[in-house]
Amino acid sequence: MSYIAQDNRYENMKYKSSGTSGLKLPLVSLGLWHNFGANDNFENMKDLCFTAFNNGITHFDIANNYGFPAVGSAEENFGKILREELGAYRDEMIISTKAGYKMWEGPYGDQQFTLSETKKTAQKAVFFVIYSY
Repeated sequence: MSYIAQDNRYENMKYKSSGTSGLKLPLVSLGLWHNFGANDNFENMKDLCFTAFNNGITHFDIANNYGFPAVGSAEENFGKILREELGAYRDEMIISTKAGYKMWEGPYGDQQFTLSETKKTAQKAVFFVIYSY
C-alpha cells in the first residue's frame, strides 16, 4: 500500500446524521458508476478515490450493475482499490451498494440479489448500506 491519507481530510467536510440511526454521512458522496468500468483508466479511478477521501468524502456508492461494458466491473475495480490501497482506512468509510437491475438471463436475473455475489465482485468489501430497487 502506497496511499497515505491526508491528516486534515475531515476539516472541511460537513456530516449529517442519517435519521436516528447514528450513522453520519458526508454531504457529498462518490458514486462509482460511469468512471469505474472495465474500459476506464485504473489510475484515474484510484486518483478519484484518493482525492475524494482526502477531502472528507467517506461514502462510496457502488451497485451490482455499475461499470461498462461489463456490469459489475465498478464493484471489481473499487474492491481492488480497497484491497490494495484504502484497506487501512476501511473503518472510516461507508460503502453502499444496490441491487435489482437485470444482471443475467433467466427467471432470477432481474429479481434476486445475493450479497455473496456482490461481495465476490467487490473483493469481499463489507457493506453498511444495501439498497434494493
